[in-house]
Amino acid sequence: MEDVDVPEQDATSRRERPWLYASNRRLRHLHGISVRNLVATTSSNRVRGKTIDDDDIPNTLKSPSKILAQHEGRPLHPSRSFTDLKSHPTEDDRVENKSARREPRRRSLLPWNESSPHARQIRLEDITKDRMADTWFSIHCEGVDEPVYISEIVDKATNPSFQSFDLDLCGPLVSRKDQMTLKLWAKTESMPEFVLLVELQLHLRSLQFLGKTIESFHQPFPANSILFHFPDGVYTNLTDLPSVEPSLKSAGQRATVDGAVLPTSSYDSLMRLANLDECIQDALATRGRLEAQIGDILKENKNALATESGATKARDRLASIKQAVASERKQIRATAKRKEELLSSIQTRKEAMEQGRLAQEKARSHLPHAQEKLISSDHLLGQTAQETKGQIRRISEDLMVIYPIDPIPEKSLAFAIVGLPLPNSHFEDIDREEVAAALGHTAHLVYLLSFYLSVVLPYPISPNLSTSLIQDPVSQDLPQRTFPLFPVSAHYRFEYGVFLLNKNIEFLLNKTGVRGLDIRHTLPNLKYLLYILTAGTPDIPARKAGGIRGLLAGRLTSNHSRRGSTDSAVSGELVQPRKAWDLVSRMNGSLAMDNGAKPPATTPNAPLSSRVA
Repeated sequence: MEDVDVPEQDATSRRERPWLYASNRRLRHLHGISVRNLVATTSSNRVRGKTIDDDDIPNTLKSPSKILAQHEGRPLHPSRSFTDLKSHPTEDDRVENKSARREPRRRSLLPWNESSPHARQIRLEDITKDRMADTWFSIHCEGVDEPVYISEIVDKATNPSFQSFDLDLCGPLVSRKDQMTLKLWAKTESMPEFVLLVELQLHLRSLQFLGKTIESFHQPFPANSILFHFPDGVYTNLTDLPSVEPSLKSAGQRATVDGAVLPTSSYDSLMRLANLDECIQDALATRGRLEAQIGDILKENKNALATESGATKARDRLASIKQAVASERKQIRATAKRKEELLSSIQTRKEAMEQGRLAQEKARSHLPHAQEKLISSDHLLGQTAQETKGQIRRISEDLMVIYPIDPIPEKSLAFAIVGLPLPNSHFEDIDREEVAAALGHTAHLVYLLSFYLSVVLPYPISPNLSTSLIQDPVSQDLPQRTFPLFPVSAHYRFEYGVFLLNKNIEFLLNKTGVRGLDIRHTLPNLKYLLYILTAGTPDIPARKAGGIRGLLAGRLTSNHSRRGSTDSAVSGELVQPRKAWDLVSRMNGSLAMDNGAKPPATTPNAPLSSRVA
């Protein structure tokens, strides 16, 4: 008779009628197994054959106090008892001992009472390691040689919970059984290999229901308790009882209540049951005859059935062959299309290669002319660079005349621009208006040099004479981007503006290929930059005639051209080399005198290259 799953009920009905649910429980319903309160170490099996008396005292275990006393060199002599412990006490002695007042026991000294916290921690870890073990289990069934299921290994646990499993995959021979043998294996650090810890042979009907989950069960579990997880809740075998299915005797006892016989089935019901049994037997006999007749018919028509089966197989094989042929034809069409695409791609590549070859031949024919043009372009570029350097040298000479930077006598590295002294980043006890005017001239000179040298300054300058400003678009987290180049009440903003001006001068020096010695020296670095820019041949080129061409793209040339201007033609001759040389000579003489040397003896007509050297 095939078993039928019982619908899920509440915990109360299960505890009141466990036999109703236990009778339908099979191995296929088992989904998981867990262990609680694992104990892998065995208790001491030492059996004392006799009471410890005075003769056995030296052979007993030694307490920590005794060991400490032995280490200190104090001999301990065990005291003798007043009476012989081996003699059996009489009945009067027992009564007297019971009535006598017992003296309080001396407190035992545990191993960690007199040790350090580190030793106690190590002792507790050792105790924990003894309780933790690696475990796994296997399920065996009667009639099956190999284990039905072998679990994974759970490492270092006292309450291992194993993964869920499904025994319905093992077939009806195993899944419909209600008896099993469970073997639990364990291994601790002190064990070399796994040992059989628990071997439990049980009937699933003998399990006790604990609840829907383990958390709902609040009673303590005994050692090595094995819990069985079913879809309707958690079960365990706490008492090792046999099957709880009611016996015939208990069923007969339940038939009476307080000595009164309960009513049973009537005669008509029993007769109907007998007739129903006869009908069932007739149906079974008829089914057997029909099975025999069907078997005879199949034997008689064996050849026809074989032919029909062969024809069916042939039709199936023909259909599969047709399907394979259609698939191959589809693959052939795809291959032909791919072939056409590849041929078209190859033809396109050939045409592109031919066009490239023609373009290469055309470029090769133009190569000699391009080489000649390249040589002339290089020559023109060098000539333009030389002319540009000459014009920059001429412009620098003009700027040195417009904004003369002269050394202040009897002061080391102190210069004045247009007769206004400017300190080197030290602004204490100064004339505010004089310093503001000097910084305005310096800012304007740096501003002009940035245009003539085609250099974009990192910190833009707004030259407004004594109220010049400088901006810092680079730094982050600044509340204000504009800083004054004249003394103000917020002195740190003025000093930061002078610092940005010095950074611009340093940037111009680096672009020219010169490295400044000290960024704080504003006028010395600027004088050094102009000194480098004016170095070269003694011939200063004249200003080129002509106006500004190409003001805007697509427009005609400006009518305000200075072509043929007399001022432009003779401006180059208006430069006063004598005065410029006197300025450079005074600066060199001041630097030489600061170093303790005499100024060089040169003539005004000496070439500028020798003066630079």
